[in-house]
Amino acid sequence: MKTSIILNTDSYKVSMYCQYPFGTTGVYSYIESRGGRYDKTVFFGLQAFIKEYLLEQITQADIDFAAEILTAHGEPFNREGWEYILRVHNGYLPVVIRAVPEGTVVPVKNVLATIENTDPNCFWLTTWLETALLRAIWYPTTVATQSWHIKQVIKDFLEKTGDPSTINFKLHDFGARGVSSLESAGIGGAGHLVNFMGTDTISGVLFAREYYNAGIAGFSIPAAEHSTITSWGRENEVKAYENMVRQFGRAGSIVAVVSDSYDIFNAASKLWGEDLRQLVIDSGATVVIRPDSGDPVKVNLRLVEILGEKFGYTINNKGFKVLNNVRLIQGDGVNELTIRSILGAFMAMGWSADNIAFGMGGALLGAPQRDDQKFAMKASSACIAGEWRDVYKDPVTDSGKTSKKGRVELWESGGEFRSAVNCPASWVDKGIEWTPALKTVFENGKLVTEYSFQEIRYRAEKLTK
Repeated sequence: MKTSIILNTDSYKVSMYCQYPFGTTGVYSYIESRGGRYDKTVFFGLQAFIKEYLLEQITQADIDFAAEILTAHGEPFNREGWEYILRVHNGYLPVVIRAVPEGTVVPVKNVLATIENTDPNCFWLTTWLETALLRAIWYPTTVATQSWHIKQVIKDFLEKTGDPSTINFKLHDFGARGVSSLESAGIGGAGHLVNFMGTDTISGVLFAREYYNAGIAGFSIPAAEHSTITSWGRENEVKAYENMVRQFGRAGSIVAVVSDSYDIFNAASKLWGEDLRQLVIDSGATVVIRPDSGDPVKVNLRLVEILGEKFGYTINNKGFKVLNNVRLIQGDGVNELTIRSILGAFMAMGWSADNIAFGMGGALLGAPQRDDQKFAMKASSACIAGEWRDVYKDPVTDSGKTSKKGRVELWESGGEFRSAVNCPASWVDKGIEWTPALKTVFENGKLVTEYSFQEIRYRAEKLTK
C-alpha cells in the first residue's frame, strides 16, 4: 500500500502544527545514531526514500482523503497548511534535507542528516516528516552497518590466513524470507550489497538498480535445497548430488549443495569424498558443501578435516591449508559471533578462511532494530519571533538521551568527524582544516544530489579501517 506523504506519519504528529509557540517560523531537526552495538555507522538509504516519496506532488485528492481519515481517527487535521503547500508550492514539500554522502562511515553520536522548512508558514512540516524520514534512514543504515563490520572481521581473517581479494563473496544474503515485506527485503538487501556482492535477495538487486542506477549489484550461483535432495529418496542421495554436478558443474563454475538432509559426515567422507570425488575433480567446478544443522564450529571443523583428507589441500604463502576442489558454506544460525568463532577455530587448526563462506538470513535483514544503534531524530533549533533558539532535552533519568542544541552541523577532516554548530576555533588553532560534511540532497521537491551505487560502495570501502 502506497499512500501520500501526508499520511506517512504517526498520529501524534498531526496535531503538532498547533503546539509550537506563537510566532514560530522555522524548525531544524537532525538524525543521529546515539551509540549502540557498533561505534560507527554506514549511512545508506535516504536517496531511495526521496525518489520514492518526496518527488511526487501532493494533490487535492490526497488532502481530502487525509482529512477524511485523520478526522475520523480523532486528530485535528491541518487542511489549511497542506492546501497552502498545494497552492503556493504546487504540491511540492518546502523543506531542505542535508545529509552526509551515502556510504560514508561515521562514528556514532554524530549528525547524519538534517531537515528544516524553507517556507516560514510550513514550520510544522519538519516534524510531520520525522516518522517516514527516520525509518528511511535507520533500517538500511543499520543493515549496511552490521554488514560492514562483519566484513572487517572476515577481511581480518583473510589477511592473516588467506586471500583478501575474495572478500566480496564471503557473506551471502539469505535474508529475503526473514523480513516483513518485499520492500524491506529490497531496502535491507541493498544495504548489504553496499559491502558485499553475494546475495539471494533479488529485490535487493532490483532496489539498487531502481534507486541508485546500479547495474547488477549482486550475484548468486546454482544451489540445492533439502526438497530437491530428499525428493530423490535417502537411498538415492548420491544420485541427487551427482545430478547437481552434472547439471551445473563446469570448469570455473561454483555450485552449492546442502548435504545434511541425513548424515553430513557420511556425505562428506563417502558420497562426496569417494563416490563422486573424481566427477567433481573432472568437472573443473568448485563444489560448495553446505551443512545446515548442528554446532557450526564443531561441524565445520570436522568437515574441513574430512574434505582435506579426501580431496587434499595446498599450503598457501601464509602457511595455511586450502582445500582442493571443494569449499564449505555455513548458512544456519549465522551472525557475527558465529563467523568469528568458526574463522578463529579454522585459523587455530591451520585452515585458511578461504575454505568457507557464510550465508546470513534473519540476523542480517530481519533482526535489526532502531535501538541497535539508538537512532533518533530530534528538533535542535526553532526560529521564534525572528530568533533562532536552542531546542533540546536533557532527562535527569538518562543522560544518553540528551539531545544536541542549535543548528548543528557535521564537520570532517581527513576521515575524522565532529558535530557542532560552528567549526570551533580550537580545531583550527591546531592546524586542522575542517569542512562541512553535509550535502544538500533534497530541496523544495527536487533531488539536488544523486549518488550511484558504485560511488557509495567506493566510499564505504575507502573508509574501511
